[in-house]
Amino acid sequence: MSGGAAKRTGRLPVSVIVPTIGRTELLRQCLGSLAACRPGAEEIVIVDQSDAPEVHALAEKFADAGARWVRCDGRGTSRAMNRGLREVSHDRILVTHDDCTVDADWVEAAERLLGTESNLIVTGRVMPVGEPASVPSIKVDPVPHDFTGERQCGALYPNNMALSREGVLALGGFDERIRYAEDNDLCYRWLRAGHRLRYHPELVVWHHDWRSRPDLTRLYRRYWHSQGVFYAKHLRGGDLAVLRFIADDARAALRVAGARVVRGRPAWPDPRSGIPIALPAGLIAGLRVDWKARPEAPQWL
Repeated sequence: MSGGAAKRTGRLPVSVIVPTIGRTELLRQCLGSLAACRPGAEEIVIVDQSDAPEVHALAEKFADAGARWVRCDGRGTSRAMNRGLREVSHDRILVTHDDCTVDADWVEAAERLLGTESNLIVTGRVMPVGEPASVPSIKVDPVPHDFTGERQCGALYPNNMALSREGVLALGGFDERIRYAEDNDLCYRWLRAGHRLRYHPELVVWHHDWRSRPDLTRLYRRYWHSQGVFYAKHLRGGDLAVLRFIADDARAALRVAGARVVRGRPAWPDPRSGIPIALPAGLIAGLRVDWKARPEAPQWL
């Protein structure tokens, strides 16, 4: 579609993937923000792992904005993303999550920053709505950064990214055995393969505060367990470079423990609070997996 055609239709030739587990009111806000983008995306694929009729009805309500509902069995963002990648109509993909809202220029900014390259992923700012300490996975740095050539696993924010379907599928897609650190696994494999990854602060989404303290505690434990599985995957493959990440995490856990002794229990759990127990457990579980096979995701993931 030419620039003039996009201006006339108010749509750009990109697809948006929104994984959801049935958080209907949050999803309504997310879709409302996508519908308000000028220009918008030609297609919004809602990948639903709840199979709730309310989600299907919500997709129909936003059909004029390009939304359509896709069912996805099982659980995990990695599985939802792979399902979405199989369903989209365009190669250029934008991704956000059902508990996020996007800036009015999000679609246009992502489409422009991604361009037509198949070996580039773009990620951006994730701003908190509510108390920042109660919102996971936020990134507020105003300074852009090019991660290309670096050996990183935490540079990609999966609720705010733009990518090429062709490029990600060529790398094998998202690993469905890694349910809560699938973004870190993709980030690591992507950069290790020599592809480009850039952080652009002008690409902005807003991550909403809705979890309780126990919810956050459980989330962080699941995340660090999954992070351990991710490390084990690459250690089993002979990649000892991830030992540096494990050492960094261990030091972070010690700092959190020291801060708690000095300051007492914080109002909200620290994102690193799950490291001491969940990370070693995930490593042990991951070392038992036959990573050469492609089985269904184990129940412990």
